[in-house]
Amino acid sequence: MTFKDHYNSEIKKKLIAELKLKNVMEAPRILKIVLNVGVGEAVSNKNVLDKVVEQLTTISGQKPVVTRARKSVSAFKIRKGLPIGVKVTLRNERMFSFLEKLVRIVIPRLRDFRGIQEKNVDQNGNLNLGFTEQTIFPEIDFDKVDKIRGLEVTIVTNARDHQRGKKLFELLGVPFKKS
Repeated sequence: MTFKDHYNSEIKKKLIAELKLKNVMEAPRILKIVLNVGVGEAVSNKNVLDKVVEQLTTISGQKPVVTRARKSVSAFKIRKGLPIGVKVTLRNERMFSFLEKLVRIVIPRLRDFRGIQEKNVDQNGNLNLGFTEQTIFPEIDFDKVDKIRGLEVTIVTNARDHQRGKKLFELLGVPFKKS
């Protein structure tokens, strides 16, 4: 059974019962997953951007977009319009397969992992995760990595508050830190 089928058949029913919702459409669901890598060193070395795009493509299964600076910052030697990051937005099937990989493979591989903090779910019910290295993803070949880079993952939901968002992620299997 796929993650999407599991959500539709079991998790949605549990959410409606536990949150005492009146309508099926009120049940919180995941809208999209955004992966983002900031590449400030692309200002001095243009080849770095190609490697990051390639790695993010392997992680997500979708070609990312190069993001550009919105304004100039002289302290960081950044001019408006320079490429400084890479992002990809996942929806539907790719989103659910990435979420399944994240929950079942990537998070358990983290060293000294004790659970995700509750404050990572914001007041709108979205989950924000930051990883210090891209090598925790199984698709990345460690020998081909030129430099360890961080990666931000934002899981956007339509849950209207922190409580609903946290309940959705708990039922999806996201391991939270025990308080």
